[in-house]
Amino acid sequence: MNVKVLGGGCSKCETLLANAKEAVAKANVEAEVEYITDFSVIAGYGIMSTPALIIDEKIVSMGKVLKSSEIEKLLK
Repeated sequence: MNVKVLGGGCSKCETLLANAKEAVAKANVEAEVEYITDFSVIAGYGIMSTPALIIDEKIVSMGKVLKSSEIEKLLK
């Protein structure tokens, strides 16, 4: 499984990244968590609002910080 957090390095993006890592650990799934700050890559996904969360190349959240419990549900 691949989890990507896309954002420009703001505090909301950092929080989403931390929550994603926590959710992966709690869900006990094998997943690689990536943090992407390159705006050309972010634009390539069609993301207009950050932070964004992508799980296995599917955009699951844009423009909001999900709690780790919300992310955990998406991982299952």
